[in-house]
Amino acid sequence: MSQQEQMSPQEHNDSAGRLDSTISIDSAEQPHGSIKQPKAPSGPDELLEALGCTVSPELLVHALTHRSFANEHHGLPNNERLEFLGDAVLELVSTETLFKTHPDMNEGQLAKMRAKAVSEEALSAIARTKLKLGPYILLGVGESTSGGADKSSILCDTVEALIGAVFVEHGIEGGRKVVHRLVDDTLAEVATEGPALDWKTSLTVKAHHMDLGEPHYRMKVSGPEFQQTFTAEVMLGDSTEILAQATGSSKRKAQLAAAEVAWKLLDAKKHEQPSLS
Repeated sequence: MSQQEQMSPQEHNDSAGRLDSTISIDSAEQPHGSIKQPKAPSGPDELLEALGCTVSPELLVHALTHRSFANEHHGLPNNERLEFLGDAVLELVSTETLFKTHPDMNEGQLAKMRAKAVSEEALSAIARTKLKLGPYILLGVGESTSGGADKSSILCDTVEALIGAVFVEHGIEGGRKVVHRLVDDTLAEVATEGPALDWKTSLTVKAHHMDLGEPHYRMKVSGPEFQQTFTAEVMLGDSTEILAQATGSSKRKAQLAAAEVAWKLLDAKKHEQPSLS
């Protein structure tokens, strides 16, 4: 006899609450090595409305299944393959859009704009504001308890997985429509950001123009391995004097933040008017 095992999101994954009150997993006796498959969720209407298209319930579950949830439930398929596919669709459509809308920009400028528009920071913001995505993501108990539903990396990856799912179901035109719906505002914004597109490059250029030498960074790491904080210190040329410093959850984020602080300090210094004696 087969039987259905009802799993409460409160018990297994608080962040799955908006996929209705339960998620069913087929727990019938199965051949050795078979995988229990999650049943289609009910109640994700707001998410699909925000996406602007339909996705089959089974594919939607797949796109929302983080590896921590999959690992805790007998090796369910996780969303990483869909994420890989969605990343490619996102990059293609973003590149196409920038190419068409900015005919005066060179390759380097377009690449910086694209990188900013599809960055973890940008996609996680889209996940939080446009999709309200966090509560839908299926997370393992540990990941859910540690706030995984609002981790930028998980939100970013899940957005890409959803784009991948749309591509699987609707092809490139469906993927293109969803990317435009989600990312066009960001693509328009980055075109106006100037030095913010790449603070490290912008700092290097400004330092050279002011004959201050090449920026270099010294890193410090603190905190436990699972929650490290990175501190970046910026110095210019041969100087050991710290021009600026900033912290971040990764080496890259800390360096970008420090470069931004340093750039703004140099920009302010450049525009200082000499005082009258």
